Amino acid sequence: MSKANGTSQNFELKGLPKRTMKPRNSGWTMVMDKGLSTPEVENFLNIASPYTDVVKLGFGTAYVTMNLMEKLAVYRKHHIPYYFGGTMFEAFIARNQFADYQKVLEKYEMEYVEVSDGSLEIAHSKKLKYIETLAKQGYKVLSEVGSKDAEKIFPPYLWIELMQTELNAGAYKVIAEAREAGNVGIYRGSGEVREGLVQEILTKIKKEKIIWEAPQKAQQTWFIKLIGANVNLGNIAPSDVIPVETLRLGLRSDTFHHFLDGGK
Repeated sequence: MSKANGTSQNFELKGLPKRTMKPRNSGWTMVMDKGLSTPEVENFLNIASPYTDVVKLGFGTAYVTMNLMEKLAVYRKHHIPYYFGGTMFEAFIARNQFADYQKVLEKYEMEYVEVSDGSLEIAHSKKLKYIETLAKQGYKVLSEVGSKDAEKIFPPYLWIELMQTELNAGAYKVIAEAREAGNVGIYRGSGEVREGLVQEILTKIKKEKIIWEAPQKAQQTWFIKLIGANVNLGNIAPSDVIPVETLRLGLRSDTFHHFLDGGK
């Protein structure tokens, strides 16, 4: 099995878009684990580990998942980093337990950490301080921008300002909020991309620094066509990791002609 184009290939096809190699800076597929069992993680990674860059244990699921340490050991065995979803971070902050949260990160051998304020109102200066503190402790901070409240519509300049200041504070990458359903933040309630917003963000923020939450196939397709095969995509379901890789490579009807016609 060859490893050309940064993927595991069973036979040769010419002219496919070149994928970055792991560990990669761009072209991430961030997977959302909403409570997989240990055997499910093993089965998932047996077929999808080459295409999985990082796993988010969604919202507060890590708190109630049985055999959590055993499950995380499987991710480590496959060299897949993982982190708790931002809502878990906010749950600790809401209870004035930041020090406790730091102990939890250490206990579960976290390399990445998400800092968000999608459910909890946190002063931005305070959020920046959390980012700075965790970054200085050696964590790769993924800072989420945007609200889970569909009524909160941020203008483009504010998205840009928030993203840039959070990167300046030490965030490794910023995440554009969409929730697990893909219907808030950078999307309308219908799931349609706010195209003007995305285009404007990209005039100021480097594309490799942004993870676009894109749980729906139409959203994944849109971003791949706009930015290319090596766009960072997040909130991908485990069962969709291989289908997303075929979208990236133009091996699915949605992007087939885009790459044949010279797409990035």
